Amino acid sequence: MTVKRIISALFLITLSVSVILLDYHFKMHWPFSFLIIFLIGAGLYEFFTLIERKGIKIYKYFGIAVGLLIPLSIYHKFELTKGWELLFIVLLLLIIFLLQFARRDSRGAVEGISTLLFGILYISWLFSFIIKLRYLPQGTGLVGALLLITKSGDIGAYLIGTRFGRRPLIAWISPKKSIEGTAGGFIFSVLAALASKVFLPWLSYAHWAMVGLSLGVLGQLGDLSESLIKRDCRSKDSGLIFPGMGGVMDIIDSLLFTAPAFYFYMSFLINKTL
Repeated sequence: MTVKRIISALFLITLSVSVILLDYHFKMHWPFSFLIIFLIGAGLYEFFTLIERKGIKIYKYFGIAVGLLIPLSIYHKFELTKGWELLFIVLLLLIIFLLQFARRDSRGAVEGISTLLFGILYISWLFSFIIKLRYLPQGTGLVGALLLITKSGDIGAYLIGTRFGRRPLIAWISPKKSIEGTAGGFIFSVLAALASKVFLPWLSYAHWAMVGLSLGVLGQLGDLSESLIKRDCRSKDSGLIFPGMGGVMDIIDSLLFTAPAFYFYMSFLINKTL
């Protein structure tokens, strides 16, 4: 399992670095966006499959198709209106209700509508902020910093937790996550944030340390949130696409909260300095 995990991790690191370098050096933006869109589609498929195992009837492929519209519209910089996300949600709700009317069966309607909408917002909308982050000034470096800080936290939590973990963090959600591992994740996130000063030299080390700690906390919360969903669905992993690590949701879970937070914070700082 450890060997498989290392191989999967090396593959993901190589893939991520490759698309970022293609973007930075050769101005090839589409490989990065295509990777994000693929991960969103695969993540939605895993999420809706987990929900179906609970016996909840949902329109899985409709949800995947709608979920993919969010990153595609961001990639093509399409905005029907200012703040189109709210209009999108209203239209989505309307269509979901119409689909439910066509079923002529009200059983499980609330669960189906709620989980379909939640999956689209949780996976597609939150993860799409990475594409928005890329479009900010110095966006490629910001994406690199986000990945470095967040995934370093994951690595630190795993390494420290595996070696020194004794006290469970929240046993009823994830028995293997420990207080020691969580602390290790925070330390690794802060160290990675300090190293990220190379991406934005005008931010002080103290500032980067604060960013690292904040993203470290959010990354751990993202991990725990996905563990809660899997626990409710009686599943150990969201999928099997990455041997030793699980599915796409297991890979992106820590980024689902850090990506929007980092985007909004950096948008604020950049606009303030312009």
